[in-house]
Amino acid sequence: MAAESAQTLERGLRLLRLLADGGGGRTPTELSAELSLSRPVVYRLLTTLMSEGFVRRDAEGRVHLGFGVLALAQAVQPLLRAAAVPTLRRLAEQVGATAHLTVAEGDDGLAVAVVEPSWTHMHVAYREGSRHPLAKGAAGQAILALREGRHDYFLSEGQLQEGARGVAAPVPGLPWLEASVGVVTFGPLEEATGPRVVAAAAELAAVLG
Repeated sequence: MAAESAQTLERGLRLLRLLADGGGGRTPTELSAELSLSRPVVYRLLTTLMSEGFVRRDAEGRVHLGFGVLALAQAVQPLLRAAAVPTLRRLAEQVGATAHLTVAEGDDGLAVAVVEPSWTHMHVAYREGSRHPLAKGAAGQAILALREGRHDYFLSEGQLQEGARGVAAPVPGLPWLEASVGVVTFGPLEEATGPRVVAAAAELAAVLG
């Protein structure tokens, strides 16, 4: 029974990850094919997940993530912040710029952790909870690159705030998380900033992995 329960849980998680990819939802038949499971098994999984609010079906019968996952996401954000702060603090002190962890929420990037440097006279005030389109700014561009399998760093200037420069790199190797680590400043950035941001992103990936 334990092995059967573990298999059911694993299948349910695979189904949720598949729906998290977006694409306008899936029909039960499409889920069956993509998961290599029989339709009766998929229907049993959907019945359980729907009863808990983790999936929903629209008027056309397509399956989407349900609002129940929002409660899980909100619970994860404080854990992400706690794990990220030590890495961000070291990065902010090294670079002399405000460091941040940004995660994808649909087409937006959400800043879930921000650390300001302690020794600079001026720095960018970047609020936790700030939201911006992924297509704007280095943090969002890094997340979009992650979706394409790219792990290099990105530069931006004045896209989110006039005069502000940003550098960000994706957090690699975590299938459950689309995120980037970055810094933002009004001053010049040294050439070493990009590699330091990439190293910080890799360090955070190891902590979360």
